[in-house]
Amino acid sequence: MAADQPQTAQDFARILSAGVEEIEETLLRMQKEYEGTSVDGDDGAALPEMRGFELRKTARGWQYASRAEYEQVVSAFITDGQNARLSQAALEALAIIAYKQPMTRAQVAAIRGVNSDGVIRSLMVRGLIRECGVDEETRAALLGTSELFLDYMGIASVEELPSLAPMLPDSNDMRNGMSPDMP
Repeated sequence: MAADQPQTAQDFARILSAGVEEIEETLLRMQKEYEGTSVDGDDGAALPEMRGFELRKTARGWQYASRAEYEQVVSAFITDGQNARLSQAALEALAIIAYKQPMTRAQVAAIRGVNSDGVIRSLMVRGLIRECGVDEETRAALLGTSELFLDYMGIASVEELPSLAPMLPDSNDMRNGMSPDMP
């Protein structure tokens, strides 16, 4: 709880002079205990109660976090008087980058149909996206989501993002020029 960013099992092992496997097992045991699930099997002992926080494994390592069911209360407490929301344009650009990464600023702008430089700059300042290489053909910077984005989403990799397929219109609707909501 003293660290301001996730810590890897290797970091803990080095600091505690212990084996990485032993640290991973301990972290998993602690995670189960905080969830209120049995740690040592069904020995008749009462299960521990679920806590208001959890030990979460993210792309960057292990970290304590508030439970999702308390997100509204914690968020209200932390952001009281602040406007920390992303604009619609920022959400659009972030979604495009998250699902199609790596991609250039020009590719994001082409999909959105408007210049996205300001929005992308804002996302970079917030640490949600990062430069992750250079396009071989155009020499433009390639953009991808950051580990902080994965942490905020509560996932370990972009492969865990929800599928877009259920939200896409049926191909018959597209051919007929109808949206999926239209009768």
